[in-house]
Amino acid sequence: MAAMLVATTMAACGQDDGATSAPKAPATIPELTKDPLTLSFIWFDWPPAHALEAFANAEYTKVRPNVTIKVNTVPNANWHDAMFTQFAAHKTDFDIPILDSQHIGEAVTNGNILDITDFVKKNIDVKAYNPYLLAAYGQYPQAETGKRDENASLYGLPLLGDTWTMIYRKDLIGDKPPQTWDEMISVAQKCQADNPGVSGLAFHQANGSDAAAVTYNTVNAVYGGNLWDSKTRKIDGVINDAAGQEAMDVLVNKMKPLTAAGSGNWFIDEVNAAVAQGKACIAFNWIAASGGLLDPKQSTLGTTREEILDKLGFATLPSQKTNLVPLGGMGMHVSAYSPAANQAEALNFMKWFEQADIQKKWAAAGGVPSRTDALESPEFLNAGPFNQVYADSVSRMRDMWNVPEYARLVDIENTNVNAALNGAKTPKDALNDIAKEQQGVLDSGSRKGGGGL
Repeated sequence: MAAMLVATTMAACGQDDGATSAPKAPATIPELTKDPLTLSFIWFDWPPAHALEAFANAEYTKVRPNVTIKVNTVPNANWHDAMFTQFAAHKTDFDIPILDSQHIGEAVTNGNILDITDFVKKNIDVKAYNPYLLAAYGQYPQAETGKRDENASLYGLPLLGDTWTMIYRKDLIGDKPPQTWDEMISVAQKCQADNPGVSGLAFHQANGSDAAAVTYNTVNAVYGGNLWDSKTRKIDGVINDAAGQEAMDVLVNKMKPLTAAGSGNWFIDEVNAAVAQGKACIAFNWIAASGGLLDPKQSTLGTTREEILDKLGFATLPSQKTNLVPLGGMGMHVSAYSPAANQAEALNFMKWFEQADIQKKWAAAGGVPSRTDALESPEFLNAGPFNQVYADSVSRMRDMWNVPEYARLVDIENTNVNAALNGAKTPKDALNDIAKEQQGVLDSGSRKGGGGL
């Protein structure tokens, strides 16, 4: 079916002063096809993507036996471009793009995804969610981190929640995890000194995706810094203020020396490998990527899950001047360029997926749900030792910039933080370069608004 499900309309979006071309989804799901149909997603290649495909084909086909779910994956570093190159061509081979929260602004302002506000009002129990999670994974623009503007439009629904967990060796540092960031560094130093061949820390440093940027942003947050002033769109003088400089100094001069030689481009897989091979005292990684650490086939820490858990602990991040943690996870959206039948099926899938019983099943299958009842359910909390960490972290989350210029901003930060971590720039020069270059991007843009911090 070549005809589009929706008519393109011009929609005003919250605080954004620029016009956005936002195709609107209907409130009522159109009649679904009885013909065989493949509903395609696009995501990056990691365990949750494979879990989603297996889960959906096992469960959704019970209600829609003519539908096959395909989750197409690309390397993480290519994820944004794989979607937005097709968006620019106004033709996609996917129906449901899975976007980072910060991708939403770019997709909305370019008219790449459907405005599903009316659909959500009729089909989704929004009171079942923490308002911030609905805002983070679907609203544009976000007025302020931690809050939802109920008058703003929604363009997506939560698919996978996520944040960092601190992974620590109970057999090396004890059962009780460090409570402050400074204490964590001291414990890591002692552990490294006491255990030759084991590095004190393992964390993301790569110049790709948002790896090094999220690491700096996390340290920036706990030491009381900010990435920008969203109301004035000011970055220079904010990210590189005294708190920002302290955070960069801590990262480069206190944390980096406790990492393994050659770790300057580590990301998710490399951090997990260091933990699984017993080469790190304390590590930081996304919860949704941590399940493999409990697999004896991938670990040298034990021959059973129980033996591994005798040595590994999972905790919320230590606090310092604040207790903020990074918002991870993604939402699911509907491509504006999919055929009508596929758009209708995508809406139906989203309505099905967000039901309470399905969210609990998704949790049991390894997903991280966003419905409050699913987050508090035994199905989720008992599915993994890190799931309680997520539930305890939701109220502490802070996001990055939710603006159309996000991809350029994160690239600037990744490049400069990675340079500082690898000795190519001093911490002060790297941070000042971030501030100057990011400010230039925002100042050259014509749009205002956004949010996220």
